Amino acid sequence: MGQIVGAFAMSHQLGSPEGVEDQSERVFQGMREVGRRIRALDPDLIVMITSDHLNNFSLASPAPFAVGTAAEFTPCGDMGLPRDPFPGHPAFAEDLIGFARGEDLGIARADPLQPDHGAMIPLGIVDPDRTIPAVPLYVNTVFYPHPTPAESYRLGGVLRDFVGAGRPQGEKVVLLAGGGLSHWVGMPQEGVINETWDRAFLGDVLAGRGQALAGLDNSEILEVAGNGGLEVAAWIALAGAVPGAKGEEIFYEPMPSWATGMAGIELEVA
Repeated sequence: MGQIVGAFAMSHQLGSPEGVEDQSERVFQGMREVGRRIRALDPDLIVMITSDHLNNFSLASPAPFAVGTAAEFTPCGDMGLPRDPFPGHPAFAEDLIGFARGEDLGIARADPLQPDHGAMIPLGIVDPDRTIPAVPLYVNTVFYPHPTPAESYRLGGVLRDFVGAGRPQGEKVVLLAGGGLSHWVGMPQEGVINETWDRAFLGDVLAGRGQALAGLDNSEILEVAGNGGLEVAAWIALAGAVPGAKGEEIFYEPMPSWATGMAGIELEVA
């Protein structure tokens, strides 16, 4: 059976350091620290739990959950990010789809797929040489209806069970969630950061209170953390994959000029 050897999360935004030089440096160094810790685990693959930003999915196919199945991915290059390809892991992705179906959870096949910044900011920092196979696992946060926090938490549990029961002996898997924290996109409140909510959310994640997070409601998140705040669904899925795991805050910076609360964490994996 396989093993989840690492569980991490970070915001998937970057912005100009102008005027926020000290905060930016702490964020950059924190992101690099996440990368160092992941590479030190020498994983066989990374499961990137993230969201798309209208670059790959549409109203014609609004899957609650989807996974990239290609052997290689070429990023779409939004936000000026490099388009150098990175390796996928089609066997893992295809088997996950089948396993989830057996658990009465639908995960769609995302093919073709050109990952946007939701995947590529974290992966670009964690694996700059693009040598570690990565499987993009998407949680829909754009098209209504969004999966509920309870459904995202269950996705994490199915992913955990799949790695433990459906993967080869000794396979080392790192989970990396991307997105959030509070932010409003294309809304009058854009640039507002709800630091109080961010810190309460991080407190629950780091204390291993995943069940409490699963009990949140999307309407509540929309109201207090914004439409972009729905991206914390990826963090909730991560918590579901390592239930009860406590963790460490690597960085947190409320950054209005970047229009989001920036954070990075590691959860302890037994």
